[in-house]
Amino acid sequence: MTYVTKQGLVDRFGERELIQLTDRTHKPPTEINDVPVTRAIGDAVALVDSYVGKRYDLPLQIVPPVLEKNAADIARYYLHGEAAGEDSIVTRNFEAALSWLKDVSKGTVLIDVGGEVPGQAGGGSIKANPSNRVMRRETLKGL
Repeated sequence: MTYVTKQGLVDRFGERELIQLTDRTHKPPTEINDVPVTRAIGDAVALVDSYVGKRYDLPLQIVPPVLEKNAADIARYYLHGEAAGEDSIVTRNFEAALSWLKDVSKGTVLIDVGGEVPGQAGGGSIKANPSNRVMRRETLKGL
């Protein structure tokens, strides 16, 4: 399942940015090259799945908008590559998306995926029956 599409990237970041990031054959750049866009989207989806899959069954029934936004920020970061500066908005958004995904995988953040909310880990119960105790005063006499 894909969380972001080429059109989704165009809608969020603009066609001009994608043209500048992907067109390496025309001077000046004039069109979006689908190969790097598809690769960046695939890498972003794989990263998202690696975190979300720890907590939710994949593929997701519904992709919430917050997941689309974070996947788009990750794909954008991958398109920028080494050109993304440490203090750039692209890098900050990527780091925020990664932090959010870590919170999702830990269960700190829940996302609406159109199914049941996952249960808490270790949600068992303890039963005690005092009448079946092995160690009683009678059995411990003389010890």
